[in-house]
Amino acid sequence: MHGRGSGISWSAVFAFPNPVNEYAARITAGLVVLLAGATLLTGSGWGLVLIAAGFWLRVLFGPRFSPLALLSVKLLAPRLGRARLVPGPPKRFAQGMGTVVSSTALLLFAAGAAPAAWIALAVLIAAASLEAFAGFCLGCVIFGVLQRRGVIPADICEACNNVALRRS
Repeated sequence: MHGRGSGISWSAVFAFPNPVNEYAARITAGLVVLLAGATLLTGSGWGLVLIAAGFWLRVLFGPRFSPLALLSVKLLAPRLGRARLVPGPPKRFAQGMGTVVSSTALLLFAAGAAPAAWIALAVLIAAASLEAFAGFCLGCVIFGVLQRRGVIPADICEACNNVALRRS
């Protein structure tokens, strides 16, 4: 679908990869943990800006414009060998959850509620650590629950519903 006379394919601009290399997703989560940990230790509002901006870039555009995702996808994950492909929609949902939590932390910090901001950041660190170090994507699990309950339509992720379509 193109914008009116613009020649821009907006669906391509806002595309998210499907499938996704799980190793790249886990590495990106690990980099988020490092950046968030450094932000928490230093008390840096700028760190919160970088974290939230990274999540916004990833949820809106996939890995194309996010420095952490580009580092993961282009440089680090290929060093691990063959990609392990998983469905993209649950990963995008997880990025959306990260966007909400990181933006909340930033807004709380900007409003002068630093202790609440650091609690939100600690929640983000916990979820990203589960993904990075245990391969457990909390956002993906929530996506699955919402899809099974009909909140997220089944056609959003056919591979999530059909074992035959899943790639390993």
